[in-house]
Amino acid sequence: MASLTSADKAVDGLKSNLSVWGGQCVISGNYKQTATWWVDLTRILSIHHVTIYYRTGNVAWGPENHYADRFLGFSLYVSNTTDKLEGTLCYKDNEFNTSTIPAVFNTTCPLHGQYVIYYNERLNGVTYPQGYSKYAYNEICELEVFGCPEPGYYGGNCSTPCLDPNCRYCHIETGVCQGCKPGYRGHQCETACVHGYFGQNCEQPCNATCIGCNNENGICDKGCQPGWTGNYCDEKCGNGTFGDNCLFDCGHCLNSESCVHTNGSCVGGCQPGFRGDQCTEECGLGYYGPKCLKDCSAFCKNSRECNHITGFCKMGCKQGWQGNDCLEVSKEKESGVDWKLGFYIQLSILCSTFTLLFLYVFCSRCRQFNDEGNRNVKENETFESGRMSFKFDNSAYEEYKNPIKQNDTELYLDVQ
Repeated sequence: MASLTSADKAVDGLKSNLSVWGGQCVISGNYKQTATWWVDLTRILSIHHVTIYYRTGNVAWGPENHYADRFLGFSLYVSNTTDKLEGTLCYKDNEFNTSTIPAVFNTTCPLHGQYVIYYNERLNGVTYPQGYSKYAYNEICELEVFGCPEPGYYGGNCSTPCLDPNCRYCHIETGVCQGCKPGYRGHQCETACVHGYFGQNCEQPCNATCIGCNNENGICDKGCQPGWTGNYCDEKCGNGTFGDNCLFDCGHCLNSESCVHTNGSCVGGCQPGFRGDQCTEECGLGYYGPKCLKDCSAFCKNSRECNHITGFCKMGCKQGWQGNDCLEVSKEKESGVDWKLGFYIQLSILCSTFTLLFLYVFCSRCRQFNDEGNRNVKENETFESGRMSFKFDNSAYEEYKNPIKQNDTELYLDVQ
């Protein structure tokens, strides 16, 4: 039974059998307070009029027909959504009764929309005119919508462009603008959306991460705020990038975590060897490692200049030290110390030997010289002693070379 009365039966183009058994009508459930049905035109179109073929049961239409009272009080809406409250009321029945309502109803509806909505109700607590059914139904065998197949045109054959260039929808008969193209507003659609808004009736705000968006489609044609990308600036920078147009690479964030997509800062800190909010600065001279708190070795060849990550000395070690960080005593230094120590000891011994030998020779010569001097002195003393002995032993008077000469006035003594 449901397949005979499904919603699509009202738009299948068939209206020759207007009974439940004909399989050409949509029939809602029994005992309902509201009944709603709509047709989707697939896009917003310019509508001229709507025709409804109601269920008759294939019997004469009139007060005696059991379906006429169900048709009374219906409404037609044109909307861009399936919510009738977001649309425009095209027609509301307040005039018919079971004797006057036609089985085939036609109404002019010069509106624009994607959905044509049929609605009826029988609400509790509401008093309805005499002749209305107790419950709400929709029993449509066909609903036909007539209008232009393309927006922006009007006239009998829909070939005349709307009068205003920025008008998207105009009255299908007069051409008077009834709706602007996205991005424009005003009676003649002469005004573009103000900065920060776009779209139909300029009601949609640009994405907050846009610097400025196109007034028609909302594309951020003036660029995105730092850290955002995409046509609508709704995508965060990825793949380790940040900043304007995501052109900058993140620094050396700890554990290779991604940086903040807007400013590149590393929330969790930096990898060893780097510093700064963005972890792009290498440790200063003389420091390395986590947070740049470790000191480079004092034995690096170039004034504690080491690799900022590992602490390895870049230019090697000072003499006597080895290892990547120059903290190990060099084997050459150790062996060199032993060799030098031995050399210096031997040199000291040799020098001491030569010194002692020199002193020995010097002292020997001095002693020999003194002995010879003493011997000469003794010989002289012996000679003088002998001489004196000779003199005193052989003569009792002093020997004069010349005799004393005495005259009357002088006495001369010539002593040798």
